[in-house]
Amino acid sequence: MFRPRIIPVLLLKDEALVKSVEFKKHNYIGDPVNAVRIFNDLRADELVFLDIEASKENRLISLDFVRDVGEEANMPFAVGGGIKTIEDIRAIINAGAEKVIINTAAIKNPEFIREAADYFGSSTIVVCIDVKKKLFKGNQSWTLNGSVASGMTPVETAKKMEALGAGEIIVQSIDKDGTMSGYDIELVKSISEAVSIPVIALGGASSISDLKNAHTQGFASAMAAGSMFVYQGSKKGVLINYPEKSEVNFE
Repeated sequence: MFRPRIIPVLLLKDEALVKSVEFKKHNYIGDPVNAVRIFNDLRADELVFLDIEASKENRLISLDFVRDVGEEANMPFAVGGGIKTIEDIRAIINAGAEKVIINTAAIKNPEFIREAADYFGSSTIVVCIDVKKKLFKGNQSWTLNGSVASGMTPVETAKKMEALGAGEIIVQSIDKDGTMSGYDIELVKSISEAVSIPVIALGGASSISDLKNAHTQGFASAMAAGSMFVYQGSKKGVLINYPEKSEVNFE
């Protein structure tokens, strides 16, 4: 049985753990480093941390925070937030992260992705494509935490980032974010079929069934989620959780 990677995505705002709905309505969850300790015990495959305000505030995710995570985490982890230079990436990797996740700088300065992949290797460079519909123009890629449209479709963006050397693509549906209504399977499938590098689905997962659908129908290489791993039950009580390995063995 094949078991794809299952990746909790943890959002940071003022260095606290939060969860959003459609990139808005941020709900405080707790201390992110404590969440790392729990995910250690639950044996998560890897973790992603995204500082959602860093690019808007023209700063880098806190290196002290990255070091704190590096000292606690028993699994690989990736971080994103305000990354725009080779020096930023070097500092983050030196602080303990295995990969960096780039969104805004990838769209504003695409050649940065080529430079970063040449310097650190493609396996270190992950591009996150934030996607939502724009009136009369269909799905577009967005930057700055979903506030600025790029003018490119997600497929165009994914192909470009693969050509520039990105090692993985995270495709995140803004419209599905925090809704727990299932992934946008057609979106995930369109990206998976357009590129040969691994595609990670993000946005909308609430169940093992959703994870399986993203893999078997959307052809995602890995599945990521936020709400599914920080909430419990219909009233969304805060509870850090992660599925048993046996629950996510897919053919």
